[in-house]
Amino acid sequence: MAEAEGGPDMVSFRELARRLVADGVVESISHQRVSQLSREDPDFPEVVKVGRSSAVDYRAAKPYFRDRVTRQGWRTDLKGTPPAPEGG
Repeated sequence: MAEAEGGPDMVSFRELARRLVADGVVESISHQRVSQLSREDPDFPEVVKVGRSSAVDYRAAKPYFRDRVTRQGWRTDLKGTPPAPEGG
């Protein structure tokens, strides 16, 4: 892993998914889900194209995934928009 000083720690979506799980940030995630979030979530960290691949700075992505509120299993096609989280 890169030191705190220096340039960004750029990783592919596949490597990002692997590292997030290895570092215990998330229980599980696929590179396809990372790609989907990069397209749909305006708060997703900046994505840089490297050839045909996409890369993101791990130091920006880690806090994004750590602080992200998830609602796994919510079927928006059946139940509509999920309710707002309580206590917020």
